[in-house]
Amino acid sequence: MAFNSGLKRNRLATRDAAVAKHPALTENGLRQCLRVAGGGTLGFVVSQLMGWNYGVFFTVFPMFLLGMVPILNGHIVRQFLANVSINVLEVSLVVGLLKHMPVVMTLVVLGMFLFRFNLMAKGPLFLFGANGVLTLSILLHFASYPSVDLSDLLACNLAASLLAVFIAMLMHALFPDVEPRKPPPRVEKPAAQIRHETLMGGITATLSFVVFQLFDLQGSLSAQMATILVLFALGYSGARVSAGKRAVGTLLGCNLALAMQLLLYTQSHHFLLVILLYWLGLMLFAREHILEGAGSGIGFGGLTTLGILFGQSLGPEQDLVYSALYRFSSMSLALLVTLLVMACLHALLNRWAPTRLLSSSSETS
Repeated sequence: MAFNSGLKRNRLATRDAAVAKHPALTENGLRQCLRVAGGGTLGFVVSQLMGWNYGVFFTVFPMFLLGMVPILNGHIVRQFLANVSINVLEVSLVVGLLKHMPVVMTLVVLGMFLFRFNLMAKGPLFLFGANGVLTLSILLHFASYPSVDLSDLLACNLAASLLAVFIAMLMHALFPDVEPRKPPPRVEKPAAQIRHETLMGGITATLSFVVFQLFDLQGSLSAQMATILVLFALGYSGARVSAGKRAVGTLLGCNLALAMQLLLYTQSHHFLLVILLYWLGLMLFAREHILEGAGSGIGFGGLTTLGILFGQSLGPEQDLVYSALYRFSSMSLALLVTLLVMACLHALLNRWAPTRLLSSSSETS
């Protein structure tokens, strides 16, 4: 009896340890998974049926709005839509007036990025700043190429943003939370840390823009997004962890996209099959994203990878193999270079008293 009792206790301890290591989704977490997967799929379906250009906007924006913030209210919607309006105006003026003056254009871009990272570092308008950094970097990159129709680019961005808000409202109505969520704790930062994070993010994002311009990397959207998303950690230590997770998420997303391509084989013209597999893939990565409880980790990396691959590269006559392999290799190189730049900036900023991090701040930033 004592032996059986001991075995039973061991089994219970093993089960409890497994549960602690792989926690189950809460009811609210499950609802958010359904919102992220449903919203990303609906954006993809609408863009494909309408035949709109820049399908990546329509696939990624709903994921960003539903995945980065678990709630939806007037404050969040106003931040999202205000950012869209300002981005359209900024890109129109900067590209239209300064395209022939690359040095001046780069300085203006630096100012715009510094402004947004300052908002992110302070906290209350983090969504406005984060969405602005991501969208602005993509718009400026594409708008600077002569072959791109600027009005079409901005129109698609505006349409995708409005559609993302509508989709987010619909998803929250269909899959509402079962219990109220607690607001995140307010973090008070010293002025030196805010300046450190602002300069770190603004300079790195500007350098990313310059590099992708100089080397004519128009097809490396996934790599460019990766260099921006890791900056959301607002510090070198956090970015280092985020970059590793982002690389794993991208690798898993590429492999899953390849598996879907093999499963579909010559049946990619059957749109319902594509939608079903895409939704299942988004659900898988959305679950990982919710369990991580992080902004841009493995789950969100997989989500955006699927969104980019399906939004840009899926069609009856297209194949994902080259796109997936190219995106993972270019993203890995871009993340490595970004981390090297951030390490250098981190060391330089810590040598100057107004931007020097305290030991506790440098460990947590």
